[in-house]
Amino acid sequence: MGVVVGLMLGAGAFCVWWSFWDPGQRRPRRTDGWAARTQDLLVQAGAPSVTPGALVASSVGVGLVVWLVGAVLTGSATIAACFGVIAASAPSALVRARARRRRAGLREVWPEVVDHLASGVRAGLSLPEAVGQLGDRGPEVLRDPFRRFAQDYRASGRFGECLDALKDRLADPVADRIVEALRLTRDVGGTDLGRLLRTLSTFLRDDARTRGELEARQSWTVNGARLAVAGPWVVLGFLATRPETAAAYNSVAGAAVLAAGAACTVVAYQLMLRIGRLPEDERVLR
Repeated sequence: MGVVVGLMLGAGAFCVWWSFWDPGQRRPRRTDGWAARTQDLLVQAGAPSVTPGALVASSVGVGLVVWLVGAVLTGSATIAACFGVIAASAPSALVRARARRRRAGLREVWPEVVDHLASGVRAGLSLPEAVGQLGDRGPEVLRDPFRRFAQDYRASGRFGECLDALKDRLADPVADRIVEALRLTRDVGGTDLGRLLRTLSTFLRDDARTRGELEARQSWTVNGARLAVAGPWVVLGFLATRPETAAAYNSVAGAAVLAAGAACTVVAYQLMLRIGRLPEDERVLR
């Protein structure tokens, strides 16, 4: 009994001593690193529960499986390694493609979101109520994040923290602009929110229309780049079934040719995409 009392007194004294010390500031989370950008892509692709580490693990797993299967089928570890690297990049490419398609689809509905907010403000709703009602009346594809915002606000009542959580769930540059406009209005006040939202809605519609026209004109350049990249490797895949081809690429000279071809493919593809594809908006208002 004496030991227990002594331990409790010691723990209490330690807690009192610890309370006199400043816990210090928490290190802010990095929002410009690879993990943050990859997590944004996963959220935009509709897979918010997947982590960047899981994406890397799946890429490595797919690459190893393809390399092993290719080595068994072709008898050339060098050729199999090339196709293993291509397969390892497939999960990331799939995520980027899905995120790009979803951003293009959301680009059409963001003006509707802004119109709903403007209507709610004109009807006399408070900002939290105007944002929360989008969970029931907003576009179908965006209702879940706004519904969760309403639940968070009812539970905590902290508008700023709920807006931060909403931005993380949406992970979209347009959403960042809308959220920061609402935050600024809530913090400093003002009577121009309705005019601001109407101007933003007009800008978003014009931007979506212009980007749609440019992407339709430049899509052939992107598709041509993909065909130009895939062609040589498809031919290599057919030739790899011949024993003499596998033997040739198993040499040092053959490996050097494959490495040079892979480097030229990557450089040419990235250059074609940079020339032919419109740049995506970045999240500068995280």
